[in-house]
Amino acid sequence: MYRPLHDGWILTAVSDDVDIAGVPATVPGCVHTDLLAAGLIDDPYLDDNENRLTWIGRATWAYETTFTWADDGAERADLVCDGLDTVAAVLLNGTEVAATANMHRSYRFPVRELLREGENTLRVVFGSPYDYAERRRAEVGDRPGAYDEPYQFIRKMACNFGWDWGPTLVTSGIWRPVGLHAWSGARLASVRPLVTMEGPGGRVEVRAAVERATDAPLVVTAEVAGVRAEARLAPGEHEAVLVLAVPEPDMWWPRGHGDQPLYPLTVRVAPEGTGQGAGEALPGHDEWTGTVGFRSVRLDLTDGAFTIVVNDVPVFVRGANWIPDDCFPARVTRERLEERLGQACGANMNLVRVWGGGLYESDDFYDLCDRLGLMVWQDFPFACAAYPEEEPFASEVEAEARDNVVRLMPHPSLVLWNGNNENIEGYHDWGWREKLGGRTWGAGFYFDLLPRVVAELDPTRPYWPGSPYSGAPDLPPNDPARGTVHIWDVWNREDYLRYGAYHPRFAAEFGFQGPPAYATLRRAVRDEPLTPGSPGVAHHQKALDGMEKLLRGLGDHLPRPSGMDDWHYLTQLNQARALTFALERFRAQAPRCMGTVLWQLNDCWPVISWSAVDGDGRRKPLWYAVRRAYADRLITFQGDAVVLVNDGGSEWAGELAVARLALSGEPLAEETFPVAVPARGAVPVPLPAALAAAGDPAKELVTAALGGLSAVRFFAEDTEVAFPEAQMDVATEPVPGGTRVTVTARTLVRDLALFPDRLDPRAEVDDMLVTLPPGATATFHVTSPAPLDPAALTSHPVLRCVNEARG
Repeated sequence: MYRPLHDGWILTAVSDDVDIAGVPATVPGCVHTDLLAAGLIDDPYLDDNENRLTWIGRATWAYETTFTWADDGAERADLVCDGLDTVAAVLLNGTEVAATANMHRSYRFPVRELLREGENTLRVVFGSPYDYAERRRAEVGDRPGAYDEPYQFIRKMACNFGWDWGPTLVTSGIWRPVGLHAWSGARLASVRPLVTMEGPGGRVEVRAAVERATDAPLVVTAEVAGVRAEARLAPGEHEAVLVLAVPEPDMWWPRGHGDQPLYPLTVRVAPEGTGQGAGEALPGHDEWTGTVGFRSVRLDLTDGAFTIVVNDVPVFVRGANWIPDDCFPARVTRERLEERLGQACGANMNLVRVWGGGLYESDDFYDLCDRLGLMVWQDFPFACAAYPEEEPFASEVEAEARDNVVRLMPHPSLVLWNGNNENIEGYHDWGWREKLGGRTWGAGFYFDLLPRVVAELDPTRPYWPGSPYSGAPDLPPNDPARGTVHIWDVWNREDYLRYGAYHPRFAAEFGFQGPPAYATLRRAVRDEPLTPGSPGVAHHQKALDGMEKLLRGLGDHLPRPSGMDDWHYLTQLNQARALTFALERFRAQAPRCMGTVLWQLNDCWPVISWSAVDGDGRRKPLWYAVRRAYADRLITFQGDAVVLVNDGGSEWAGELAVARLALSGEPLAEETFPVAVPARGAVPVPLPAALAAAGDPAKELVTAALGGLSAVRFFAEDTEVAFPEAQMDVATEPVPGGTRVTVTARTLVRDLALFPDRLDPRAEVDDMLVTLPPGATATFHVTSPAPLDPAALTSHPVLRCVNEARG
């Protein structure tokens, strides 16, 4: 019987320097959220409050609760801690049960002999993460990293210590459930379902490890899809292997390739001769339930390729990197994950990469991905630093890897284990080798320990040592011609047109910054006017020289902003343009390039960053651009050709209509091309000079249309185009839940956008960044819980376009 221990907790600072005691605490949770709820600190996400809260990570904290217990006859009682963040001493009735130092793993402690009839006291004392990490650093010697923080010297979410998109909020607390598990006879210590395909049939090999409180014979059963297997464990035996052959199960597929059927799997253990009843309801019984999906997955690495193959079908990855959705992960509910992952699906993504500076995510995360068809690339949590391999790190890394591989392997959405983020590149290309002077840096983890654990526990999935990585330790790790590549010369140094020089096999990171929604920024910076140069706005920009790079990135693409409203619109637009250019470029290179994982889907707080969805969950213009660039069918201009990309399951055929037009809409040259694009294919259509070249680049554009889709290309950058001053007729109409806005262009209108959150933070629009030729109409649906002023909704700064009238 499992009993949660989440009630009655009290938080106290164990420090002469901090006078805080008796604070009601929420478990699961952390110190920051408990102090915030008690009104003892200001919200660290607002203004520059973060700067005044560093003391929390340097203090010692104690959580304490009492609970009653009565002897129910169970032979064993275990204290189960699903997550302790991070340096913890666990005491029950004054006796230390354990000392831990790993946020990334769970723990189970036998405590039957420590329990008392009546009231019991559970106390968890969390030492300073900084003190622990700095002490370990002094013991093993310093190691290089991307930031001047000791995050590689503690097994904890690295981005807690700050990142170039995140605040420094070093947490402590009981961040996942804690409870008491009473049991007798035997319990299922772990269940590993190895799901494979054998032709049209499915095979589930269940490996069940059993912990015993008795030497009596046991029976382990497993059942899935109406197929049942049974194994007998003789006295002293602790592992059962059961094989279930399922004839012709429905296959699990990634989004866009098919459905996602899931099959309940039930595993039970019971004393021999007692029958297989309802799990823990019977003495000596235990039950594990989960779901599995039938599919195969492998990597095709032929000739430097990096292709994820599911059910023997190569899948072009349309993905994004995922970071922790909150600096305080206990606040991330299933409903919030459902919204955020739904936004990934809404942008036509089929994969999320759980990035190595964060966490192994919650069970809800992977369950939702299973149901949505979102493939998961899972980094082991190592990022942007040289990591020591000495004890206690080696043992802790192996323990956490075993824990999480077993926990996550039932999920069909999980398609790849990845050893680390950028650490192999750092060793080879960032000068780490010289700084290390022969000290360990993590190679033993990425090339030995982690692949060994995966091969032992989860041989059904591929393992890749790190990203970027070219497939062998002696090759340059960030070579676009092999394996996975991270592209960061763009944004840091180069204009986004530099993406055009790349021919990657798989682009696993690349991105461009843009500010969050106006309402998000306004909520975060409360005590001063919003300007690009204000201290409050600058505090919510964590990238090195980020504000300068935003302006430099505009290049010749867009006009210089004059004031906050222009800065906000133009830098958001430029972010969307940069990623559109990259995504279209790389998709047009399929099948040589077989994946793009943009940086990044989400944010953990309100910040100027690379995300498509900001820290308050609002979709930035980038999100709408990604939705178009990641659509199953795409028309894109590449050089002197139109490339038709078809990632759907059926042929795309018809007449491609291409026209060179004056900005007024007057046709200058037109031609149609019969085309047939096979499923999962890309076909270039070369253009004749009359369409590919302009007579006057400042006054012309070219369009391409096929089957209801269209694309437009200008022959010059926006700053060089002789745009007419935009003229349009705008009409609004109240509709249930919001407003319909209809815009009819009387002239060319470039990148029309609506920002209704400037009127109501709860308002949002269904489309954005629409370019209209003269005479064309676009309809936008604005949802809002309260009516919006039609005049404000259809005027500056809510309604914007590049060639709007400027005062």
